Amino acid sequence: MSDNTSGMPSSSPPGSASGDAQVEVRPAEQARRSTSDGSGPVRTRVAPSPTGDPHVGTAYMSLFNLAFTRQQGGQFVLRVEDTDRVRFREDSEAQLYDTLAWLGLHWDEGPDIGGPFAPYRQSERLDTYRPYVEKLIEDRRAYYCWCSKERLDQMREVQQKTKQPTGYDRLCVGKTREERAELPGFTESPVVRMLIPDDAPLVFDDVIRGKVSAPRPDDQVILKADGFPTYHLAVVVDDHEMGITHVVRGEEWISSTPKHVLLYQWLGLEPPTFAHMPLLRNIDKSKISKRKNPAARLTWFREQGYLPEALVNFLALLAYPPQQDAEGADVEVFTFEEFSRTFDWAKVNPIGPIFDLKKLDWLNGVYIRSLEVGDFAGRLLPYLVTEGILGETQSLGELARLKAIAELIQTRIALLTEAPALVRPFFVADDQLVIDDDARAQLKDDAPAVLDAALKVLGDVDDHGPGVLGTGSAWNAAVIEEALRTAIVEGLGIKPRFAFGPLRTAVSGARISPPLFESMEILGKTSTLARLRALRDSV
Repeated sequence: MSDNTSGMPSSSPPGSASGDAQVEVRPAEQARRSTSDGSGPVRTRVAPSPTGDPHVGTAYMSLFNLAFTRQQGGQFVLRVEDTDRVRFREDSEAQLYDTLAWLGLHWDEGPDIGGPFAPYRQSERLDTYRPYVEKLIEDRRAYYCWCSKERLDQMREVQQKTKQPTGYDRLCVGKTREERAELPGFTESPVVRMLIPDDAPLVFDDVIRGKVSAPRPDDQVILKADGFPTYHLAVVVDDHEMGITHVVRGEEWISSTPKHVLLYQWLGLEPPTFAHMPLLRNIDKSKISKRKNPAARLTWFREQGYLPEALVNFLALLAYPPQQDAEGADVEVFTFEEFSRTFDWAKVNPIGPIFDLKKLDWLNGVYIRSLEVGDFAGRLLPYLVTEGILGETQSLGELARLKAIAELIQTRIALLTEAPALVRPFFVADDQLVIDDDARAQLKDDAPAVLDAALKVLGDVDDHGPGVLGTGSAWNAAVIEEALRTAIVEGLGIKPRFAFGPLRTAVSGARISPPLFESMEILGKTSTLARLRALRDSV
C-alpha cells in the first residue's frame, strides 16, 4: 500500500495497490454470522499479544468471556494479535495455550485448533485488512502520512513544552506524495491515519458501565509502514469477520472505543456489544504490570504452587460478588460452572479490584484440602520431580509412599511448593539425611536421654506382619505413639509438648515436619531406628 503516491483516493480498485488480487469488503450481513441483538449465538473472544509471558489479565478476561459464553451456549474464540513485530516473542504463544488450558479456560476456535474463521493469527490475515484500508482512503476517511519519526518526535516535544494538546497536526492531509516530499521530515514509507471528524461520537453503551463518555481521539494510525495493521483497525475488522457479538476487554480501551465505533460506522458494519472490565490493581492501587509485580505473569502462579481451580475462583471474586447459598449467605468458594450458571454483567463491579494474594493463599488452602488424596499426590509430583526428590518416572512403591505422605501433609500447606521440604525426608537415604541447623539448635540437654529411651522401646516393637507382604504388623502409628509416650512422657517425666522434639529432628532433619508417629510408620522400623541412632551419635 505504501507505493500509492497520494493522500487522496487512488483510481485503483481496493486491494490492487500492490498487485494483490482484488478483495471486496464483505457486507456485515455476510461476514457477521451472529449479532449482538440476541438474534444469533453469542460469540466472544480473547485476543492477547505474544510479547512475553502471558499476563494474568489474559486469564481474567478469558474467565469472564467464557463464563458468559458458556451460559449462553455460544462460542469462545482465541485470537493471537501478533502485529507488534518488535516485541513479538516466539515462545509466548505456546505459553498462552499451556496456561489457559491449565486453568481449564478452553476455547472453541483458535490458531492451534482452527475454526470456520481461520486464520486466527493477525500476521496471517494481512490481506484481509487491505481492502478495508483502501475503502477508508477512497471514502476520505483515512489518508497517507509521510511524516518521519524524527518530525513526529519534534512535534510532540513542542506540543508538550507549549502545553498544547498532543496529537498529529495533519500536515499530510490533502497532499500528494510529491507535495509532501517538498516539506521537511519526509519518509518514503508512509503510514495510514484515520481522519477524525470534529463531530466524532464520544459516547457509547457499555453493559457494565451504562453510558460511557470518552475523550476525542487523535488521527490514529491504522496501517503501519511495515504493512501491518495497528490494533485499532485489526480488532474492528477481525471482530466483524469472526462474528464477535460481545467485545469484553479492560477499561484502558475505553478511550479507544470512539475510534472503533467510527470504523464500524464508516465501513457499514454492525458494532458489537462492549463490556469494559475493571483493571487489576496492586496494593498501592497502581495498574498491575509484569515489570513491577511477578504475580502479573500467569506462569508465576503455577511456579508458586497454586491450584488452577483456586486461581479461577480468585479471579472471579476480584470483580464479581460471592455466590449465594440457599439461605442467601455469601459463598466465596465456587466452581467455574457455578460462576457461569448465574453470571450477570450487571453484577460486575466497575471499580478496579485490588490484587490481594492473601485471599488467594486462603482459597488455595481450601482447594488443597478438598482434593481426593490421590489427586493431591498427583498434583505434587511435578514439584517433587523439579526438586530432584523423585525421578521422571516413579515405581509403584514410591507412588504408594507418596500417597501416604500426602495424606499427612494435605492439611498443613497452602501452596504445593511447600510440599517438597516436607516430602524430601521420606525419599532420602538414612545416611544422607541432613539435620538443619535450626533443628539441631533447638535440641536441649535431655535429647540424648530421649533418643536412648526411644531406641530401646521402639526396638522392641515387632514390625513383621502376618499379612501379604508383611502387612498387619505392630509397627503402626498408634502402637508407636503409645510406646513412646510410656517411655518418654511417663518414664522420663517430660511434658508431651517437649518430649518428641529430638525424635522429630532425627526422623525429618527439620523443625517442622509431618506428624511424627505416622512418619515413623511410613519410614518403617529400620529407617526410623537408623535415624535415631545417627542423631544420638552426634549429640
